Amino acid sequence: MVGDLNGFYIFVPRNIIMLKKRISSALISVYSKEGLEPLVRLLHDLGIVIYSTGGTYSFIESLDIPVVAVEEITSYPSILGGRVKTLHPKVFGGILAIRNDDHLNQLAHYEIPLIDLVVVDLYPFEDTIRSTEDLSAIIEKIDIGGISLIRAAAKNYKEVVVIPSKNEYSNLAEILKSNGLSDESERKALAIKAFETSSHYDRAIYNYFSEDKDLKPLRYGENPHQKAWYEGNLNEIFDFHNGKELSYNNLLDIDSALLLMEDFQSEDCCFAILKHNNTCGLAIRSTVIDAWKAALAGDPLSAFGGIIITNKEIDLPTAQEIDELFYEVLIAPGFDSSALQLLSSKKKRILLKLKKFPSLDLQKRSCINGNLIQDFNRQKSVISDMRLVTQKTINTEQSKDLLFAINCIKHLKSNAIVLVKNQQLIGMGCGQTSRIDACTQAIDKAKRMGFSTNDAVMASEAFFPFPDCVELAGKAHITAIAQPGGSIHDQKSIDKANELNIAMVLTGIRHFKH
Repeated sequence: MVGDLNGFYIFVPRNIIMLKKRISSALISVYSKEGLEPLVRLLHDLGIVIYSTGGTYSFIESLDIPVVAVEEITSYPSILGGRVKTLHPKVFGGILAIRNDDHLNQLAHYEIPLIDLVVVDLYPFEDTIRSTEDLSAIIEKIDIGGISLIRAAAKNYKEVVVIPSKNEYSNLAEILKSNGLSDESERKALAIKAFETSSHYDRAIYNYFSEDKDLKPLRYGENPHQKAWYEGNLNEIFDFHNGKELSYNNLLDIDSALLLMEDFQSEDCCFAILKHNNTCGLAIRSTVIDAWKAALAGDPLSAFGGIIITNKEIDLPTAQEIDELFYEVLIAPGFDSSALQLLSSKKKRILLKLKKFPSLDLQKRSCINGNLIQDFNRQKSVISDMRLVTQKTINTEQSKDLLFAINCIKHLKSNAIVLVKNQQLIGMGCGQTSRIDACTQAIDKAKRMGFSTNDAVMASEAFFPFPDCVELAGKAHITAIAQPGGSIHDQKSIDKANELNIAMVLTGIRHFKH
């Protein structure tokens, strides 16, 4: 240490001079008192003067720690039922003042104390709109003073440390452990978080009061560092029976699950398991519990943490089986009372009763400097779509499995290949840049899951430009293949299928999914 310059300390690590600012005073105004006590004690131990108001003042006072009421600075009480407490020049002057002679002289003239640290935790507006529809209660949870304090302190980050929410208490603790010294980079980083907090808060209020009440803020997007919103009305589609709020990724997976089950809704008993928008388990059986067991057997490893959907009501025996697996969301057209009671025992588990399938006609996604819009791929194949092109024919069971495979493959990311046997998905490869990689992945996965590929059927969402996948199918003893056709080399694949005694059908329908 070289010296002390009016609250500034000069350090010389590795011959570099760094300027650090000492915190001498703090204004604390928080809604949630969680985690506040240790910070207040650290402030007191460092001899930092603490200003506060309202419930925060009472909380600090209850700790037997000296605290100055904001009213003593402003000479005004909290008024209008607490709506106005900190909105006063003697508060904001101390926060916004630049530490130069002109500003310091003005502060001295008007008897305004400097404030070096502002700690705020805003009224929980988003929690309030989730918990009540009482407009007066919601309006009272719009923070005015707190958001103004955050913006003022962030604007003056060169002089002031701002803590915009309880989520940043750990950053303040580190500064206080350094004897209340902060450098400009630390203060700027906190200012950025302050403006992020302010922006998110204002956006939530705007979304609530805007004409489109269906825009709902989510916890975060695809990753925690991404903001996200949902625009729509889930209550038209679901009854929510249990669980935490749906996340961005939950909603994407649920969307994929609904589009898949829409193609299988009229089947006997169907269960599907999805992970990262792709089907990893799918089966049709005569009973609900058997359909669940067969779907899970397709890939029990990937099912962990997945999305489950069925076209039948969940009974207690099936619920007992499902309860053994950790999953995010279970969707069904109904739950009997015993099943619902059992499945609701885990509070974070999301249970959705499907009232109807979505009826949107257009699919939208942002792209470059605009949007792409297309019809939904609601092309469901039927037996008559399959045109036999090989010498070997298919029997009734094979035709059912091929149809199952075709309607499954359209819901997997391209390039994709599926293997089906006895109305059960036994192997799939998807999202591959090479179709032969997808085929190899599907066959290898089926074997790893303990299935024999003998007499299974295969489907591809796009044509075979070369006969290589047919050769792989032959080595795996697959007996029938479905593909859309349309390649100039279709005949090569047909010839290879004839050579290997494999039946092949062309559907004329491509199912790319990017």
